[in-house]
Amino acid sequence: MNDRLIPDWPAPARVKACVTTRSGGVSLAPYDSLNLGDHVEDNLQAVLENRRRLTDAFAIQPAWLRQVHGVSVVEADPSRTVEADGSWTSTPGIACTSMTADCLPALFCNRAGTRVAAAHAGWRGLAAGVLEATVERLDARPEDVLVWLGPAIGPQAFEVGPEVREAFMRQLPATAEAFVPSRNPGKFMADIYQLARLRLAARGITEVYGGGLCTVTDPRFFSYRRNSRTGRFASLIWLDR
Repeated sequence: MNDRLIPDWPAPARVKACVTTRSGGVSLAPYDSLNLGDHVEDNLQAVLENRRRLTDAFAIQPAWLRQVHGVSVVEADPSRTVEADGSWTSTPGIACTSMTADCLPALFCNRAGTRVAAAHAGWRGLAAGVLEATVERLDARPEDVLVWLGPAIGPQAFEVGPEVREAFMRQLPATAEAFVPSRNPGKFMADIYQLARLRLAARGITEVYGGGLCTVTDPRFFSYRRNSRTGRFASLIWLDR
């Protein structure tokens, strides 16, 4: 658990966050080694041990979700796994958790440091409004919201069809700038980080940090696009006790 990414952003002191990497667990290839996903056909006992190591390393209670690329955002509850793509909490020690392997993990807090949230955003969830739905649960003015964007598929690796571009442009024409034609006719390279920033900016949220790490090219992270049979890493945010 020593090989982890700590977000660099001006969050309040009591707001803690981290992103796990592939190392530090017990799962065997192709899930080696700190796979935290229990839905990818890895050995369940290995996944549970990996989750225990994470819990012990930070003395937190992660709230795991059954993610479905939707917009449901729930109050984080470590005692059960619910179907949702975002969670929030104001309870110290409970960690809002997003599991990904190319999708965009987004961590949120309010400027007062009294509430945090996490969202899982693939392109479908991003287009459907999962980031905006998560912001609403913070119960804060836009100028009092801080966001950190974790490791996701980079703009040089994320090729999409025209339907994806149209889905975003129908809602926010400015998102056209997040797509550039690929070398394959009719296809586009999409910048999921820019899409997130543009949609948040449309809601008046401009304090957005992170971005720039590509899961496909960075071997520290699991990537579904790189290896379709793979594990999941986690981005977590919580309030210090």
